Amino acid sequence: MKKLVAVALVAGLIGFIAGNAFWYLASPLWIDVEVAEAARPEQTASLLAQGQFTGADSSHQGSGTASVYEGILGSRILRLTDFQVTNGPDLKVWLVDAPNIASSQDVENGNWVSLGRLKGNVGDQNYDLPEDVDLAEFGSVVIWCEQFGVLF
Repeated sequence: MKKLVAVALVAGLIGFIAGNAFWYLASPLWIDVEVAEAARPEQTASLLAQGQFTGADSSHQGSGTASVYEGILGSRILRLTDFQVTNGPDLKVWLVDAPNIASSQDVENGNWVSLGRLKGNVGDQNYDLPEDVDLAEFGSVVIWCEQFGVLF
């Protein structure tokens, strides 16, 4: 009887861990996080740069527009509009020095600055740019899975 209880406890623990790992890794595939942030006053001043998101590969797709604006007082903001990306765990918004990112290796081999956690995989959103970031040194905005080192 003790052996049966021990086997049941071990099997339950393994099932619990496997279930949580599955939920963490797989649930973003069918759960979208939608964001609808309004444009900020900085965006009425000056458009500094703009580009389009593209998919990294057949599993990691993205679309929408990334725009950098500078406000009257010098504050800068990255705005993602009509944005959509395949969801995943631990997604971050990064500025990367390479102008045409084609693979995860392009990101890993370059210089980057994190703007923080992706607020949602669908919808319009804003990210403040640090004052000390020289935009002339960065050519791309990417969505990066920091935990697994994968370009989205």
